[in-house]
Amino acid sequence: MVVTGAGRGIGKAIALRLASEGARLSLLARGVDALHATADEIGGAFVAQLDIRDASQVEQAFADAAEANGPLHALVANSGIGGPNEVGPEDRFYDLVATNLIGTYQCVRAAERRFADPSDRRDIVVISSILARIAVPGYTGYSASKAGLLGLVRSLAAELASANVQVNAICPGWVDTNLAWEGLDLLAEAIGGTREQAYEQAMTEVPLRRMSQPADIAGTVAWLLSADSRGVTGQAIDHNGGAYVI
Repeated sequence: MVVTGAGRGIGKAIALRLASEGARLSLLARGVDALHATADEIGGAFVAQLDIRDASQVEQAFADAAEANGPLHALVANSGIGGPNEVGPEDRFYDLVATNLIGTYQCVRAAERRFADPSDRRDIVVISSILARIAVPGYTGYSASKAGLLGLVRSLAAELASANVQVNAICPGWVDTNLAWEGLDLLAEAIGGTREQAYEQAMTEVPLRRMSQPADIAGTVAWLLSADSRGVTGQAIDHNGGAYVI
């Protein structure tokens, strides 16, 4: 199995959970030191530095992962960047889309070329976001990139079904990660309050009144990769404490 963005936060939690269930893992991300720390914590894994925006790097990293651990049975595409963007010379829109959407697509295709025999079920799990579902001012790049992932997942699920590949997305809401707290710090600045006040305000939109933990998302990933999820494909699972419901 390959997990991208496995050095911290949700990606690290996913790696820890899958390793605890006996998976042989390849861990890919830009921050290679954090990846080695994750690998040490789980007792060993293949590690490679990867900027998913770079197609040649993606191809090489997945080739090396397959050589190290054999044909792939699953990809958890978690790598991405967050934060706001604004119109002007410092607009981050293009980098957000290039990383979160195009980079994920490149990883999916690289994994597909190295999948195990189609007699075995294979899986792709993409980490999207609640911002693929809801409107947040100032987050056009992040929202567009994460919403694009849901279209990608639906199309891939239909395209790859005949090859016995299940493709699904998870849309986390607030999760207790550095990225979430950076967002809360921006909210605190906007409201002229403290980080704690920003947290309380944010949780008013969450019926369960709490952030999820990275391990919670990892549990949903583990279920999607398990035999219990046979036949579940093309879905976007909302894991957000009730902040968005269909």
